[in-house]
Amino acid sequence: MSEPVSALGGASFTGFANVREIGPLGMVTLRAKDVAGLADAVKAVTGTALPATRRIEVAGDCACAWMSPDEYLLVVPYAQAGAAIATLNAALKGQHFLAADVSDARAVFRVEGDKAAQALAKLSPVDFAALQPGELRRTRAAQVAAAFWQQGNGYTVVCFRSVGKYVFDLLSSSAMPGSELA
Repeated sequence: MSEPVSALGGASFTGFANVREIGPLGMVTLRAKDVAGLADAVKAVTGTALPATRRIEVAGDCACAWMSPDEYLLVVPYAQAGAAIATLNAALKGQHFLAADVSDARAVFRVEGDKAAQALAKLSPVDFAALQPGELRRTRAAQVAAAFWQQGNGYTVVCFRSVGKYVFDLLSSSAMPGSELA
């Protein structure tokens, strides 16, 4: 089996906010609504509760993010994505749901520092002053779909791998020294 490779090989940029690619991460898209045992299945995979609307629950290296009324993004260590799907398939067997490994279809970045919100505010129509830890936003980063949440001293940004270089370049340009917001 080959070793996983992140979209940009761990690229990083240092500016008024620091941008770095993280990953590879295990990611499972789970589509399910009104399915018996859903909360228990998610807890078995991630160790978290099912998140409320526009929230993300984090437990160590794992997380469960609300993506839409019938969709969750489960984040686990890369090597555990297959086992996560097997656990979900066993726990939800016979019910209407979909669990798909999207680990290799995503790029993930961290934007960190005291002014990290400024770098993202230039790219997304979000009131970052009102964004609380644990709150997830699914929106756009300039011209592409992205999701992000505040965690620690920064934000995690998830986008499609196919636009990973574009998003990294956007974030880097937005965090360029001297371009801070007044």
